[in-house]
Amino acid sequence: MPKILVRLISQLKAKGMSEAKARAMAISQLQKSGNLKKGSTEATAKGIKRGNMTPAARAKDRAAKASGGKPSDYKYNAKNNKAVKGKINKSVKRVK
Repeated sequence: MPKILVRLISQLKAKGMSEAKARAMAISQLQKSGNLKKGSTEATAKGIKRGNMTPAARAKDRAAKASGGKPSDYKYNAKNNKAVKGKINKSVKRVK
């Protein structure tokens, strides 16, 4: 099973979703985003690349795509899995 699929399933289960529902939703979303091949759980080149990234690297990459700049311009906050430019707010609550 691709690393990115395993990671997303574990995140959805941590939010209280059942194993079967988390797996179905993860596969659907990853196929829609082009990380998995349509109709299978086989990773595309994009899925393999993103699966090999750390959560911090993926968050920085998402932030850079959304707001511009380079991923190295951003700092990662593990409490909410987000990346921001500038200082990280240490009082952010963990996302549930």
